[in-house]
Amino acid sequence: MARWMAVALLLGAAQPAAADEGGFDTALRDFRTLHRAETLRAKIAGSSFYVVRDGRVVAADHLGEQDAEAHVPVDARTIYHWASVTKTMTGIAIMQLRDRGLLSLDDPIVKYVPELAAVHNPYGDTGAITLRQLMSHSAGFRSGTWPWRDHGWQPFEPAGWSQLVAMLPYTKVEFEPGSRFGYSNPGIVYLGQVIERLSGEDYEVYIDKNILKPLAMHDSYFDRTPPHLLPHRSHSYYVRDGKRAAAPFDVDTGVTVSNGGLNAPMPDMANYAAFLLGDPARQADYDLVLKRSSLEEMWRPQISAGADFTQGRMATTTQSGLSFFIDSRSGVRFIGHNGDQNGFRAYLSLCPDQHAGTLLAFNTETQGVQNSPANRETAESRIALAADRLCEALAK
Repeated sequence: MARWMAVALLLGAAQPAAADEGGFDTALRDFRTLHRAETLRAKIAGSSFYVVRDGRVVAADHLGEQDAEAHVPVDARTIYHWASVTKTMTGIAIMQLRDRGLLSLDDPIVKYVPELAAVHNPYGDTGAITLRQLMSHSAGFRSGTWPWRDHGWQPFEPAGWSQLVAMLPYTKVEFEPGSRFGYSNPGIVYLGQVIERLSGEDYEVYIDKNILKPLAMHDSYFDRTPPHLLPHRSHSYYVRDGKRAAAPFDVDTGVTVSNGGLNAPMPDMANYAAFLLGDPARQADYDLVLKRSSLEEMWRPQISAGADFTQGRMATTTQSGLSFFIDSRSGVRFIGHNGDQNGFRAYLSLCPDQHAGTLLAFNTETQGVQNSPANRETAESRIALAADRLCEALAK
């Protein structure tokens, strides 16, 4: 039988006015009730939830099991796969290189990845496609990186860049670049190549040196789990036709690592969320990662993403910034990104004007993502969207 645990942490966070505190406490209690009920109902093996406020974790819940076969419970050291939340770090890396004078966001991608000239572009010159368009998912490239994953013997993702290069002459630009939003995993892989070629380091090494280590994310890593962390690595699952089945354990995202290779426990992700939210007392430290003005530049809307219910807030009002999604609800501005891969679901959601944010991770996918408003009705989506009410309570 699954073990269920919820732990509330109050770590000396600055206290709001009494009325605001009461509203937040009520919203948190209601959220926890929904989180537990939906997780149980949907047969989700394990889930964790954090609230980060004024740079501190003020609530932490761990439900269920990280390994449903061995009955290992989820706890604070459980390592989840954060999938496409990785894209936010790829975007930050591009902004770091921009701030160091190594590139411009309006540079053509073929300047750094000339192999992309082989792509068929019925809309004109591929040399006109910019880094900015790739970061905002408006460059016109397809959604999936790898069309072959029907059998167990096939790779989870392409192992090396040469495999993607071989596919480029058979790849086309799907719509006029800059004309609309089209979520593209390959587009982010191309940005990963920019990072490697300008820095002279593997993507994983660059991100570890320039983001993970400076933010004290010491138990975070990409792809295969190092042996000393294996006891904490969560398994993952799919629920299909009412039955839960295991997904492949500890997969390697190969050359698509810049698109979705991050693995991390909740405390490390809380450090990341605290950095994104900012703290005047830590401004000098945080500026060593990325200066505040550059981070806020990433949060400026670039193009509407409201026709795509697979990403962001899954609403008609969603906009794409630079590697982040932007939306508003009840007068509250939300910034974030979600992730979905190999049975894991993950949500990073910030309300920077309230100096708060939430982190939500599941090790079970209850239904495949679909580009439809119905995507909002999965158990994971219902829980993630309910977390918005915590920010709304703080805004009142």
